[in-house]
Amino acid sequence: MNRRHATAVWNGSGKEGGGNLTTQSTVLNKTQYSWRSRFEEGIGTNPEELIAAAHAGCFTMKLSFVLGGGGFTPESIETGCDITLDNGTITKSEMTVTAKIPGITQEQFQAMAEEAHKGCPISNVLNCEKTLTSVTLA
Repeated sequence: MNRRHATAVWNGSGKEGGGNLTTQSTVLNKTQYSWRSRFEEGIGTNPEELIAAAHAGCFTMKLSFVLGGGGFTPESIETGCDITLDNGTITKSEMTVTAKIPGITQEQFQAMAEEAHKGCPISNVLNCEKTLTSVTLA
């Protein structure tokens, strides 16, 4: 079992207040977040951005393991993730993947990306529509 920890601190009202996030690793260390950073273009991060990073990072690592299990070593994998927040509910996590992998066909890559998508722990925890929009070999 592996546990990780993060702390959120908030001061003030929902719209006028603000807070900060700190992670166990301190990669985030009192990192600002606010209504503006979540719903407009304010300075700081927001929960949806962090979920997008977690989903992209988890999937990309899982894909690397799936590829390795299939005998392929990726030179690079880049995954973008867009999280949709609609009326207070995360409704979609949409990923696009571009990779450079010697010796693999597009069909093999697509199948392995789908396998990674199904086996990704963050994919499995999200209760929303999850799509792999684009899987491209560079």
